[in-house]
Amino acid sequence: MNRLAGVTSPYLLQHADNPVDWWPWTPEAFEEARRRDVPVLLSVGYSACHWCHVMAHESFEDEATAEYLNQHYVAVKVDREERPDVDAVYMEAVQAATGHGGWPMTVFLTAEGEPFYFGTYFPPEPRHGMASFRQVLEGVTAAWTDRRDEVGEVAGKIVRDLAGRSLAYGGDGVPGEEELAQALLGLTREYDERNGGFGGAPKFPPSMVVEFLLRHHARTGAEGALQMAADTCEAMARGGMYDQLGGGFARYSVDREWVVPHFEKMLYDNALLCRVYAHLWKATGSELARRVALETADFMVRELRTGEGGFASALDADSAVAEESEGPGAEGGRHVEGAFYAWTPQQLRAVLGDEDGQRAAALFDVTEDGNLEEGAEGASVLQLPHGEPDPEIRERLLAAREQRPRPGRDDKVVAAWNGLAIAALAEVGAYFDRPDLIERATEAADLLVRLHLDDHARLSRTSKDGKAGANAGVLEDYADVAEGFLALASVSGEGVWLEFAGVLLDVVLEQFVAEGGALYDTAHDAEQLIRRPQDPTDNATPSGWSAAAGALLSYAAHTGSAAHRTAAEGALGVVKALGPRAPRFIGWGLAVAEALLDGPREVAVVGPQDDPRTRELIRTALLAPAPGAVVGSGEAGGEEFPLLADRPLVDGAPAAYVCRNFVCDRPTTEAAELAAKLANTPSAGDGNLSPAGD
Repeated sequence: MNRLAGVTSPYLLQHADNPVDWWPWTPEAFEEARRRDVPVLLSVGYSACHWCHVMAHESFEDEATAEYLNQHYVAVKVDREERPDVDAVYMEAVQAATGHGGWPMTVFLTAEGEPFYFGTYFPPEPRHGMASFRQVLEGVTAAWTDRRDEVGEVAGKIVRDLAGRSLAYGGDGVPGEEELAQALLGLTREYDERNGGFGGAPKFPPSMVVEFLLRHHARTGAEGALQMAADTCEAMARGGMYDQLGGGFARYSVDREWVVPHFEKMLYDNALLCRVYAHLWKATGSELARRVALETADFMVRELRTGEGGFASALDADSAVAEESEGPGAEGGRHVEGAFYAWTPQQLRAVLGDEDGQRAAALFDVTEDGNLEEGAEGASVLQLPHGEPDPEIRERLLAAREQRPRPGRDDKVVAAWNGLAIAALAEVGAYFDRPDLIERATEAADLLVRLHLDDHARLSRTSKDGKAGANAGVLEDYADVAEGFLALASVSGEGVWLEFAGVLLDVVLEQFVAEGGALYDTAHDAEQLIRRPQDPTDNATPSGWSAAAGALLSYAAHTGSAAHRTAAEGALGVVKALGPRAPRFIGWGLAVAEALLDGPREVAVVGPQDDPRTRELIRTALLAPAPGAVVGSGEAGGEEFPLLADRPLVDGAPAAYVCRNFVCDRPTTEAAELAAKLANTPSAGDGNLSPAGD
């Protein structure tokens, strides 16, 4: 056992038995490097990372490599999902120096944390023009010993260059019609008309961009935006990236046709996509969108929910091949990427019989040649090119698959990603009359308040097995958890979740806002790294910056808080700058900008909660297409939500009040009239406006 024993990160625990004398990221590790006068080897990865496992097996489990490493370095292992700030700072340096990045990330540092040599995966022997890991270690050792001044100069220059990259975006005004139209045009140019999605291979699910397209269509009626969103969602749902048996999405497609996935399943992808498909259903009534939203929600609850009520981070890409040659390329339990999900025609017939096996092969496009490589030759990942799945065939195959060795699960609960899951489950539960999903969202929210939120309103980034981790929450944690709480408040009618969102967003205002409206990813009082991370662009999840803008805007709509709306508008200055130039990478910011241009609408529904007329008005409000609309509901005179203040019943009947930009419609008791009000675009007007509060 090394120093990783006893940590909460499953990824670090996977390395606790390595012969490498790993340290977690602590001041003591750097003090040890200073004392021994050796460099630090920083290795960053995450539990579901395929190549992280490969390098660990090839190099970190090798006794000779470990002995050399221990003698000449202090080795520090970081879980990027626990310390996104450390990952972001050094990934920026890697990308600046090499033009690319990825995981595992391998960085050599001075004892002051300054980087001077970079890489990602290194093989155990020279390969394809790459030096071996041992050669890299020996080369860096030689440079450290013989050319220390040069190493110091390189490290100093890198740190100065990084410091010069600080962003000045923000405070230049909010994006308007022109910027959003330019963003849509830019997306249209990059759109893959044949396959859906944007760009080429590898192709990632563009969740945040699709949300922007749906909101833009809702606000403007632009059919092209809706078509890109709908076609992309259908292509993803019919391809191999979607689990055609168990529901849920893999991380990305290695090809542009959405056929072969990188098989890890991440909570954040599934939470974001679950919500997007639900919103697509709202816009179109698509039965496919409804099915995928529900199946993805059920996948998260079935396979990612922890015993404490939160949601685990990920399922691994790799799993052991079944012993009885049931899995592709069976070799006595050898781990193969995608083994759990892949099928051959013979395996289909063995489970279903000849006739149904042939039907299944045709339905799911399983061929004798297969579409997988690297250990799973001759097997296929299931697709659904046409039609809908046969429920009986699907159920029998899923039952058979459950007998296979399962992929490993990263059980840590990440606050931000659980916030995304809470929002998705709450909304899907409300849209499709699934109160059990709202209950699961509420239980996860309870866990975050009980375990992650301390007495000073500060969030822990992670927990595991009911124990909070030591790492402080970053901006995306506060923003995404607030987003989840706000969605849960609207769906459940429980104002306490609005209050908790306000507590978190007050910390954002106090700890994360810079001058001019810009935002930092770490708090003012967080550990100081060589650079304070600050990135407004989306990656696999909404940037903390854009997510905070959205949550601040929604909270302001609920409460009328000028401070929160001003902060949201200040944060959106970066969208005005980047949206027209790089719309694929700031999709959530564009979606928030759509809500801002639409108001957003504020809907108060008053009436007895057990009255069917009240419930119909609430459901109508929740299903409205208006971008970013907020809903508060409760008894007349109730104090659950600020929106309920001075909102009486109308002639003794439940009523809905719709306001926007300090102007309110006259109240309505009819669901059809409420739907019409919420379908109107700002430019359409409705002739029934009166000053707010009338």
